[in-house]
Amino acid sequence: MSVGANGEPISPPGSADGSSIRVDGRCKVSGTAEFPGDVRPPGVCYGALATSAIARGRMVGIDPSVAEASPGVLLVLTHLNVEGEIAHVDHLMAGGWANSSHRPLSSPDIHYAGQIVALVVAETAEQARDAVHLLEITYEPSSHVGRMDDPNAKSERLAALRPGYRDRRSGDAEAGFVRSTVVIEQRYSTPVQHQHPLELPSTTCVWSGDHLTVFEPTRFVGALKHGLAAQLGIVPERVRVVSPFIGGHFGSKMALSQHTALAAVAARRIGRAVQAGVSRADATTFANHRTETSHTVKLGADRRGLLLAMAHSATAATSRFDTFAMEGTDVSTALYACPNVRAEERVARVDRNTPGPMRAPPETTYLFALESAMDELAHELAVDPIELRRLNDTQVDTVAGRPFTTRPLMRCFDEGASAFGWNARSVVPGEARSGEWLIGHGCAAAALPTKIGSASIRVTRSPDGTVLVETAHHEIGNGLYTILALTASDRLGVPVDRVSVHLGDTTLPPSGISGGSSTTATLINALAQACRQLNESRAGEGGSVEIMFGDAATSAKAREDLERGHIGLASSSAEALAWAFGAHFIEVGVHVATAEIRVRRHVGAFAAGRIVNPVLARSQLLGGMIWGQSSALFEETVVDKSSGSYVNRDFGEYLVPTAADVGDMTVIIVPDQDPEVNAEGVKGLGEIGIAGVNAAVANAVFNATGRRIRNLPIRLDALL
Repeated sequence: MSVGANGEPISPPGSADGSSIRVDGRCKVSGTAEFPGDVRPPGVCYGALATSAIARGRMVGIDPSVAEASPGVLLVLTHLNVEGEIAHVDHLMAGGWANSSHRPLSSPDIHYAGQIVALVVAETAEQARDAVHLLEITYEPSSHVGRMDDPNAKSERLAALRPGYRDRRSGDAEAGFVRSTVVIEQRYSTPVQHQHPLELPSTTCVWSGDHLTVFEPTRFVGALKHGLAAQLGIVPERVRVVSPFIGGHFGSKMALSQHTALAAVAARRIGRAVQAGVSRADATTFANHRTETSHTVKLGADRRGLLLAMAHSATAATSRFDTFAMEGTDVSTALYACPNVRAEERVARVDRNTPGPMRAPPETTYLFALESAMDELAHELAVDPIELRRLNDTQVDTVAGRPFTTRPLMRCFDEGASAFGWNARSVVPGEARSGEWLIGHGCAAAALPTKIGSASIRVTRSPDGTVLVETAHHEIGNGLYTILALTASDRLGVPVDRVSVHLGDTTLPPSGISGGSSTTATLINALAQACRQLNESRAGEGGSVEIMFGDAATSAKAREDLERGHIGLASSSAEALAWAFGAHFIEVGVHVATAEIRVRRHVGAFAAGRIVNPVLARSQLLGGMIWGQSSALFEETVVDKSSGSYVNRDFGEYLVPTAADVGDMTVIIVPDQDPEVNAEGVKGLGEIGIAGVNAAVANAVFNATGRRIRNLPIRLDALL
């Protein structure tokens, strides 16, 4: 059965072997799968968005008359005719539902370049886009701070902004540095980067009386439903959100977007369905992004390499109207044993849209700094980088005193090193060559705290032996239809082709956000529990079970949060640290004349609890590894200092690797039985593949050239 955005469930193809099927594969490769942007309701018209050309100031005039008179135009929305119609909604991670607390078309004030200033609706998408350019807008600009390195950018301690947050401290870091034989202290930085999923954001709004149906790619249908209802001043029961497939998000499409309410208002005024499409360029300001970060890491060790002191100070940029920041020193200061630790996290305000999670949000940036510094310390001590990590391996977070549920980090290093041939590498930078190429080898650790959420799920077994699994969670390309179908097949003892799965619709039992690599751990545990109850209560017969899983099963507040679309992710273990681990090994070639950098080989070894489907797991890990290389060598969103706008907003100028750029890839899955993490022993896997890759690449470049690059991305101009 193919699936459409009308909410039909997915049924697997007729295959008795569940190890290699992809149950939504047939409809995707045949083009019969309907993504939200594919929906064309009867009488639909189209919206195009106009955005601000300045980063800060005011619109002192906006004249829509020429646009309104152009062919096919049905409506132009500006702050002049919308102001007050859309209510304020808080950021998702501040107790609200939105990816930004900025209220669209609320006033003539401009807060960032790319801010929505108008929506034009016309009979065709082309007419709407043409009319956008006919709007006459006059601005009165003010001075702005577009980048964190601007001298006028002010930073504040995160501990002063976020209630309950405390910088991590233990022992006496300064005394530890005094006692250290070797001390290294360096600054590292990572740039602005955007997710750029192939499927662009879009919203189609259809009113039926006072009920609204929204077709939108989102990784949290519950947040979109409740946030949009709050913005429009209607009860949530009148809003339905449908999103059976998402063509990639990686942290974007987080929750309620800036354009959704405008499409709903336009559809209500016109009395027809409205589809508001978003261009590749505008997606950089309507969706979230990985913000730039700056780090100072200081490590002190004795002559053997035993860490005696560690300090990690980090600053991340955010918007002026949200305090979103992905803190990461809880990972960097817990990865290795160290008796004396000092961490500080700061937030710098800039005149840009609010950033958000981008795959492995803190680990990608914070581990770049830490794992680069560990390599620098190993070089200074003339110690093998793996042995330095082995010497400082720990079964306990030495800052908080909490044990790890399992700690297979060094098994990942050992298995990866064996497959890579690490012992054959040259320890002298610049010594190994192959023709005109300098050859370098680098490694780095990967770590990812395991999250789990609340979910409700319904499993129905019919007398004819077919099974239906229903939950409002999301298929983001990670194979959720497949792993749910395979799990139900296994636990209920029915062929996999007798199981159908229904996802991504707010009429289904509510579930949480697709993020934090929590989806599989949450839903596999929920589904297994539901299947057990179904087997116990209806052995061999037809019947239905709907359960609440996670904190929502025992806590009234957690249940309310789940039902009202609040985020609700937590650590998998209250008493211990539940983490997935990995180790990356990179071989690069750097051309002696041109400084061109090529990744020649990449081995990744990962331990992430019980692997539900090895085929899907390998694909997820490969994708993360490739994206990690991209983060190291290619990706950077350039912010123009004078205008405060993003310069390279399309694939013509935003660089990503092709298949020819990534070299030979090897994935090793290291066994990791963890009965403590949750009943099914499942940990997060989607993001562990990217964490640490950028540091491994930088360390390999140093081994090849003797040049230490501490600012990403690593381009050839840094080596010339």
